[in-house]
Amino acid sequence: MRTRFESIGAYTPSSVRSTDEVIAALSVPRSLDLQRITGIRNRHVHSRDPHRYESSFELALAAVDDCLRHSDHRAADLDVVISASITRFRGPDFFCYAPAFGSMLREAIGATGALHFDVSNACAGMITGVLLLDRMIRAGVVRNGLVVSGEQITPIAETATREISQPYDPQFAALTVGDAAVAVIVDDRGDDDDEIHYIELMTTAAGAEHCLGMPSEKTTGIAMYTDNRALASESRYQQGISRMADFLTERGLGWESEKFDYWIHHQFSGPAIEYISQLTERHFETPMPQALNVFEEYGNTASTSHFLVLHEHLARQSIPKGSKVLLVPEASGVVSGHLAATISRLEA
Repeated sequence: MRTRFESIGAYTPSSVRSTDEVIAALSVPRSLDLQRITGIRNRHVHSRDPHRYESSFELALAAVDDCLRHSDHRAADLDVVISASITRFRGPDFFCYAPAFGSMLREAIGATGALHFDVSNACAGMITGVLLLDRMIRAGVVRNGLVVSGEQITPIAETATREISQPYDPQFAALTVGDAAVAVIVDDRGDDDDEIHYIELMTTAAGAEHCLGMPSEKTTGIAMYTDNRALASESRYQQGISRMADFLTERGLGWESEKFDYWIHHQFSGPAIEYISQLTERHFETPMPQALNVFEEYGNTASTSHFLVLHEHLARQSIPKGSKVLLVPEASGVVSGHLAATISRLEA
């Protein structure tokens, strides 16, 4: 059984907030050059207009609509709907644990015969959803399915701007986030031109405490507390690189023989992505593929980031048909891994 990405959709809010505006809003004035440190210049922020409020659910629904417009599958034909959002806001100030987002999205789009469930795996959520769907198709449980995430995650930045009070604060990483939604349909019609080759994720519990999303310890907001020094260490990144090397060796493959045209990292920091590239190049002793990024204009969009990059570069027509792309997650948990796919059909 060969699987493929059949279609992709995305939605980003029209409101844009610059890094300068984020820094200016801090409760304690700071000279922090966040743009230089991260490479992030802007991020998109959900609408608060009561007539078109953009919660996680509305963002996700817009991405699904876009995905279905590019698909040969109708909503009624979908066998499973998987929601991978970290944030589950349904309207203003309502965080929805139940019913499942997958269930609500299934009903909203008319995929009433589909299985449905939610999966939560921090910023590796979308890749985790694709992994599960890929395995379900290969096992013959379903023929196709939808994986979607809508992230209204900028409330953690709002909490950070109110609460940051020290030179090195665990909420600084929250200032980099932006809102976005993505959706992909995967089916069983893979071939040489369109195929998901492999997906693997690895969780190392050591370090899980270094990035936590939770209710604020000071106010009523949602907050994210991150130890960037611990997470951005060479030893931490080397875990994922070493596992990738072992994975290839176990299958009789090599980095050079895989001939990746592009790779996409989690969009949390430009310098950090470059550092990971340098470490990977040193490990495999060969140049790395071209990196695709959108962090400068969208920031860190949590679980949607890899597929938002893919969608935006497809829209720019900067990914030729038949390209082999490697998606590399970096998520709290701590989660690393890889997803390799050749893509030809996808359009945005």
